[in-house]
Amino acid sequence: QVQLVESGGGLVQAGGSLRLSCEASGSFRWYTMAWFRRAPGKDRAFVTAINPSGSNTYYAESAKGRFTISRDNAKNTVYLQLNTLKPEDTAVYFCAAGPPLASQRAHYSAGNYRTWGQGTQVTVSS
Repeated sequence: QVQLVESGGGLVQAGGSLRLSCEASGSFRWYTMAWFRRAPGKDRAFVTAINPSGSNTYYAESAKGRFTISRDNAKNTVYLQLNTLKPEDTAVYFCAAGPPLASQRAHYSAGNYRTWGQGTQVTVSS
């Protein structure tokens, strides 16, 4: 079973950028990978996902145009580039791994991901 470790979070001013990384052990290349986030006082929310080959990506409306997910299967790592950050992006960001998924909608559901990292804090100051 894959294990996940996130890194790259931190404190940044509004309008700034961060790059999160999630390094995996195990059979990384077979997994759908996703990022979710939990903002203070809110439920965990889908941010973005990428299929095993990296050919398809999916984004929440809040992430479109600002965030980019990518993966390097040779390095067992998935990345989340966060640009034009806003204070409302402040959250703990979690990396998740799941099986290949058949529909776009399936990628949005946390229940389809079996393995989760410990999370990395992103704080955006105004």
